[in-house]
Amino acid sequence: MPTIEVITPRVLRDWPLPEPTGDKHDRGTVLVIGGSRTTPGGVLLAGVAALRAGAGRLQLAVTGSTAAALSIAVPEAKVLGLPETAEGSVSAELPRALLEQVAEADAVALGPGLDNIEETQKILATVLAEAASDTAVVLDAYALGALSRRPETLEHAKCRAVLTPNRTEARHLLGRDPGDDLAAEAAALAGRYAATVCLHGYVADPDGTVWREESGAAGLGTSGSGDVLAGLVAGLLARGAEPAQAGCWATYAHAMAGQRLGPRFGRTGYLARELLDEVAYTIGTV
Repeated sequence: MPTIEVITPRVLRDWPLPEPTGDKHDRGTVLVIGGSRTTPGGVLLAGVAALRAGAGRLQLAVTGSTAAALSIAVPEAKVLGLPETAEGSVSAELPRALLEQVAEADAVALGPGLDNIEETQKILATVLAEAASDTAVVLDAYALGALSRRPETLEHAKCRAVLTPNRTEARHLLGRDPGDDLAAEAAALAGRYAATVCLHGYVADPDGTVWREESGAAGLGTSGSGDVLAGLVAGLLARGAEPAQAGCWATYAHAMAGQRLGPRFGRTGYLARELLDEVAYTIGTV
């Protein structure tokens, strides 16, 4: 059984995030790739979360049919429309402009809102091949399903990776149902994929270290909440945090944002988008 350290404000204060200095370029660029004709909101949530976490620049890559609407909804972002399938999924025929953005980004979040596993497998392979060695890649949602089918895709990548699975995605990655000991399951995933893993309040590093967040609320189990967490991790990585550090800070901020919303909306009544207005304050007041 791995040794577990509880994530507390004191632990985080002793592990401070890089101080934001200079202009937006110094705070890093986050690129979020995802969405579909029917699920562009995941990209919006992840992207705004990255900005709330302190990233300096945001780029969003989504289906062409939703790009204009998203550029209006998130005026702080540069939005790139991607080719899509007849069903409205992002096509694996990625344009050169996107590959250039991948190569130049400080952090890439791949997966929020994607809905076609076959296309996502190809997209995952392309993105990991283009990502630079100093780029951090956060894999979420369908990107994790694609990874479970081709684990070697990540083994051959140069970049650092963070995985943010829920229980269902953890089952695909493990090849079995996860047990009740989520600390052990998170550690198993981190070792198997040589990546930092954020799993339902647990953060595991490939070196065997595991952290646990204890203030999480039931309300975090709501549509879009995972997209917010993935974006927070990406934003902190872009600022210069190490993967495990980004995972711990993001997991804490995500959980405490839910705690702050509880008195207003009840334990299960708040929305994922409402977490966004709480996380920056939480990070700033640790």
